This record gives sequence, structure tokens and C-alpha cells, in this order.
Amino acid sequence: MGQKKLTRRDFLKGAILTGAGLLLSNSLRSCPRAVESVAQGAETPSPSAYLPLVMKQATPTPTPTSTPTPTSTSTPTPSPTPTTEPAPTSIPGTPTVIHVHNTSATNWSGSGWYGNAVDQNVVNSMVQSGLQELTGKSSWSDIWYELFKRVNPSGYQAGQGIAIKVNFNNAGSCGDGDSIIDAIPQPVIALIVGLKQAGVREQDIWVYDAIRYITDRFRTPISSSYPGVKFYGKVCSGVTKAEFNTDPGSPSKVTFHPPSGVTVADEWVTEVVMDATYLINMPIVKDHGGPGVTLSFKNHFGTIQNPGGLHSNVGITGSQYRSDYNPLVDIYQHSAIQSKTILTVGDGLYGALGNTNVPPTEWETFGNDYPNSLFFSTDPVAIDCVMLDILYAEPISHPFQSSGKVDDYLKLAAAVPLGVYERGDPWQTPYGSGYSQITYRRI
Repeated sequence: MGQKKLTRRDFLKGAILTGAGLLLSNSLRSCPRAVESVAQGAETPSPSAYLPLVMKQATPTPTPTSTPTPTSTSTPTPSPTPTTEPAPTSIPGTPTVIHVHNTSATNWSGSGWYGNAVDQNVVNSMVQSGLQELTGKSSWSDIWYELFKRVNPSGYQAGQGIAIKVNFNNAGSCGDGDSIIDAIPQPVIALIVGLKQAGVREQDIWVYDAIRYITDRFRTPISSSYPGVKFYGKVCSGVTKAEFNTDPGSPSKVTFHPPSGVTVADEWVTEVVMDATYLINMPIVKDHGGPGVTLSFKNHFGTIQNPGGLHSNVGITGSQYRSDYNPLVDIYQHSAIQSKTILTVGDGLYGALGNTNVPPTEWETFGNDYPNSLFFSTDPVAIDCVMLDILYAEPISHPFQSSGKVDDYLKLAAAVPLGVYERGDPWQTPYGSGYSQITYRRI
């Protein structure tokens, strides 16, 4: 595909021309709609009041309220149902992938921990803007109701758990202090900010990587502002051990459908997900030396008990690898994953090029800067396609790119169907024109 380099000037021009810049402030603000909506003369959504419960109600005239800072832990005051905005313009019947970029999100110099070089206010604004554009709603109450109703038409109710799957594949201990890429707290905090404003209780938010260490440096900034949020993984301070019910008849057991001659080890989904009502998947945008990439599907290796037994099935050169079968698809089809997932958020603030166990590096396609990007979708196949295209637009050697097999799992997932498969050019201008089956929108 043709590759186009993006410079800071390009993005600044785009922000000036469209008026869709993500404004920094000491408190969270309601963000503008996407470039396309503004360009077509649609009104910019204004801040709206919030409900303590995300559920569909009548729509009286709202009373605008300001959004509290990300450290607030107070319960929102009940207020009238906010007004809603029409859905963003998209190709009818196509999945939507929203890509939000802001060069001010990170400022890592290469020394110290990259997680300390992220602007929380900028990330808050990016998450709010991305979810507004994805759902076509302006208030947090309406945004989360739009997502929750994918599972429960009544929306969230107190006591319903919301599991957030993060990625700590490279965390070697609770006190892990290296610069190898792992989850960072800011995108999770930004989600919590919105969930709290929609009336979700802190104790109903569960952050997990079931077989990894949830590091102290990740957990501490979240717990200090939101002490009720729960963490599950390997036992660390403030982290509860994630459990598995490995009874052969347990509903947590994954049903695999390998073709003749392929062996797949038994696996079970963690009880964290079994007990949750809703699931948010938050992969990191990165290459991988085995399957080529590790995105939203492979992120669920941290949802099952012993993914190591499946490496020969998912690795391109694995002894059990088949282009016509991939256990990642069976894992995602487990009812506790497929039926509960309301959102995928791709963390591309730093990303990882070349392999899964490397520190962040600057990207040529993003003007020799970090990607400073977040991706949002309700279609796991479409978002993986776009994130894969973003990775492969970067002019480096990517593992197994030349094999033509890296996206085999996406073709299989689309055939089930779990979503829409399409490979395109995310850099083709005007942005979004590089896809015909996926609505790709950049803010």
C-alpha cells in the first residue's frame, strides 16, 4: 500500500481547519464532534447533565453541568436525562473504527518510565471525544447507555461488574520497573472518569490480566483516586488472585473446534469475566514475534488459564499452525467474552514495533514521534484490521509480514462472523477513504 508520513504540522493543520482539536484543561470538558460532522455543519454537542444510572428514560431538557477533574470520587447528583445527538455520518451497515490522535498525549524522553510521561487530561479528552464519535452521543450517561445496552437493554445497574482487560504480558513482578511495553494507567483512568460520571460504582469496575502481575506503578495512581476499583491477576499489593474453575463441566471451559490433525489444550476463562456483566478489551498496538501481531484477539490470552499451551497453534511457524484454524477465534466465541464485550479500546499511545517485549520507540509515520493514538470500536475484527494496517504502514521489518498469514485469524473471525474483515490504507487522504467496508474516522 502507499505510505504517507504524518508530521506534527499535518495534524495541527487538520485540527485548525476542522475545529475538532482536543482542548486541554484542568477539568474534563465535553469535546467536539468529529471532523466530518463539523465539516458538514452539524452542531457541536454541548456539555450535558449526567444520570447516576445508565438506562433509557424520557428526555426532558437537560441542565448543563461541568465535568469534575479525574481525581474526583464523588457520586454524581441525579439530574434529568441529557439530550442526545444523531449518530455520526457513516457508511450504512459498516462497522466504525475511531482513531483519536493528539501529539500532546506523551512526552517521553526515553529515560525513566514512559508511563510517567503521559498527560492525563489529554488522554481523558481523547477517550471522551473518541466515545462521543463512536456512539454519536454527547454526554457520558448517553455514551455508556449506548454501549451497555449491547448487553443489557436496561443499561447498567448497581452490582453489575465491568471487567477491563489490560495487557501485562511483560510484567515480571509486582514491582516491575523496566521500560518494556505494558499497560499504563491513564487510558484506564479516562474510562473510569466517564463511567463514574455515568453513575457506575467504583466497586463494579474490575481491572484484570488474569495470569500476569498488575504492577504497583500501574495500580497506585488508579487506586489513589478511585480506591473502590478492584484489580485481579497474580497476587500483588491491592491485587486479588484471579481464579479459574477448571471443572470439566464448568461453563468457563472454552470449546475448541480444531480440524483433523490439530491438537488444542483445554482452557478455561477466568471467573473475573464469568462474574462480570460487561467486558471492555484494551489491547496494546504492537507487533509479536510469534503470530506477527498481538491485538484485541490475542489480548484474551490473559483471560484464559494457560495460554502457553496454545503458542504452537497461533505462532506462524508453530507446529500446529493452520491458516484455516486459529484457537483465538474459539476463545473469543466463548459466551462470557463474545456476549459481554461492549467495547474495544486500542492503546496506541506508545505501541511497540518489532516484537511484543520491547520498549516504545518513535514512529516515522507519526512524524518521528510516538503514535499518541487511541482506537475505539465495537467490532473486534475491524479494529484489529485497522491497527494492523497502522502497524504495517510503519516502514520497518515486522515479524512474518511477508508470510501473508498474520491476518489469517481475522479472516477466520470474520467468517464466523465476529466482525468485518478489510485491509486498507489508513493514511490515504481524505482519511477514511482507504476503506470501503469499514468506516474509519480520524480525530
